[in-house]
Amino acid sequence: MQMSFKGEMLEIDYLDRGQGDVIVLLEGWGTTAALYESIIRMLSGHFRVLAPDFPGFGRSDEPSFAYTAADYADFVLAFMQKLGVTRASFIGHSHGGRVILELASRENLPIVPEKLVLIDAAGIVSKKSFAKRARIRTYKILKRVFLTKPVRRLFPGALPALQKKFGSADYASSSPVLRESMVKLINTDYTGRLSRIPFPTLLIWGEKDDATPLSHAKIMEREIPDCGLVVIPGAGHFSYVQDLALTERVLKSFFEF
Repeated sequence: MQMSFKGEMLEIDYLDRGQGDVIVLLEGWGTTAALYESIIRMLSGHFRVLAPDFPGFGRSDEPSFAYTAADYADFVLAFMQKLGVTRASFIGHSHGGRVILELASRENLPIVPEKLVLIDAAGIVSKKSFAKRARIRTYKILKRVFLTKPVRRLFPGALPALQKKFGSADYASSSPVLRESMVKLINTDYTGRLSRIPFPTLLIWGEKDDATPLSHAKIMEREIPDCGLVVIPGAGHFSYVQDLALTERVLKSFFEF
């Protein structure tokens, strides 16, 4: 599907399955909608499930500039408008959950959210330890050195090696534009906006998630007015994969089918 967004034309790949009330499924960083096929298959027997690949993910065109969380939320609204959808529930994993937090905490939305499911969602910024702060300072100092012309000329591979050493796997595998987006996203904290979310919200979280720790889920559970938390024992950041049966039971109960 071609759509105009932020002044450029983008080819967006997406899944559109089933009929009935709409559920929009938003993927984690760098994944594709196909990774959520098991959930989509289960839900599409009762709902219409829309699962877009964000710009730069899967087979969707990469944007020409680095998106913020607000840009990703605006993209979702533009995508829904393109398909004529004005009312939907949302499921978001990791980065997709962060985008839902951005959307759901806004006022005067042009669409009507019904229910929200956040699976190991991003959007809370942990207080950094002294070691973490020191590591970031070291990276920034070395980056400035490696960007100087003499060093770039003598050691052209130094900066990519530094980024690989200090960055996450997602960061290392991303394009320059998406890396810039990641820097913006990881510093976006929705803690102060959680109380504004008026929609029924379900949290599904891995007990051992080390990317978005369980402590973040407990903050969301406390601050979002109508919210419940299901913890998947022993699971990590892709908790829905590690216990698909439990995830499906919980979703069926939440969506009442």
